[in-house]
Amino acid sequence: MADQLGISAGLFRRVAMGAVLSLSGAWIPAWGQTIDELYEQAKTEKTLVLWGAGPAAGYESAVKTFEQRFPGIKVSLAGGFSNVLNAKVEEQIKAGKVETDLLIFQTVQDFVNWNKRGLLMHFKPEGFDQIGAGFKNKDGAWIAVNANPLFYGYNTEKVRPEDVPQSALDFLKPEFKGRLVSAYPADDDATLYDFYTIVRAYGWRFMDRYMAQQPKFIQGHLGVARSLGSGESLVSFDNTLSSTNNVQREGGKIALAAPAKDPMPVFFTSEAIPMDAPHPNAAKLYVAWFLSREQQSRIGVYSARSDVPPPAGLKPLSTYRLAARYLQFVTNEKRLSALRKRFEKYTGSVTNAGGVK
Repeated sequence: MADQLGISAGLFRRVAMGAVLSLSGAWIPAWGQTIDELYEQAKTEKTLVLWGAGPAAGYESAVKTFEQRFPGIKVSLAGGFSNVLNAKVEEQIKAGKVETDLLIFQTVQDFVNWNKRGLLMHFKPEGFDQIGAGFKNKDGAWIAVNANPLFYGYNTEKVRPEDVPQSALDFLKPEFKGRLVSAYPADDDATLYDFYTIVRAYGWRFMDRYMAQQPKFIQGHLGVARSLGSGESLVSFDNTLSSTNNVQREGGKIALAAPAKDPMPVFFTSEAIPMDAPHPNAAKLYVAWFLSREQQSRIGVYSARSDVPPPAGLKPLSTYRLAARYLQFVTNEKRLSALRKRFEKYTGSVTNAGGVK
């Protein structure tokens, strides 16, 4: 029968055995090793080197929890801008000495390119089937670890809720002149997608009018949120939930609002394990643990998993009108490069480059 079906006898036996075990109540995960099995292997490696996009502080809580949950594995953590860290990874690849085990980047296009070159490990953790197709590589080369809508943000002491913009055109009102803030669109791909979504709706004339408002550009979304929280800036259409949470914990006066008349862009950060990672089992263990339903329910932002509820106080993403083609956007390198150059003509080059705090 196996030959008639066009499959090997070995594969036929494995499929049949899986059916028998399923009927008998036993369960073998299709993705392979369990977390406990991964931990047994990872303990011998003792170390995990993790590079994460954004401030290292954004990963410290998860890293601490991981080290407590899996004693004997120490995490070496470094944060930074994705478009800086990716160049360092490329240097490791060229030198033939990969030193990093796990990458969590916003620049998913790097993962797409590295996977085409055979440089990424394929790993499907438990719950892989709960992650939407647009948030993962089908073979597990990379997987989104969150989903990040770009909300409007505003200072709660200086902007009344009824005055919060409802569309991109509202940011052109006279009362916001000199008090607008965003990341540099030519420097941050999520912000670039945000601006691109607006320009598609309102044309390039919008940028001329927006620049007449004397906006401030900053490197990184945490800086955007801090500018809003301090009252230096009043409003932004380029505000992330995680940065807002951080600034609120610091005492900043900042709140979120979803656009009422425009689509809300959604981007994500994703993980990947280099093929030559020195501690591959520790990396797989971290991925399996962090993407588990239990841990994803604690991250404080939207999850890429469909079975995890939204953060407290927020509606499911499915209830918003979304611009959700971030993957297609960043993997069109020709268009991406042209847009970066065009927006840089408006904003000028990055002037506050440096480390992420």
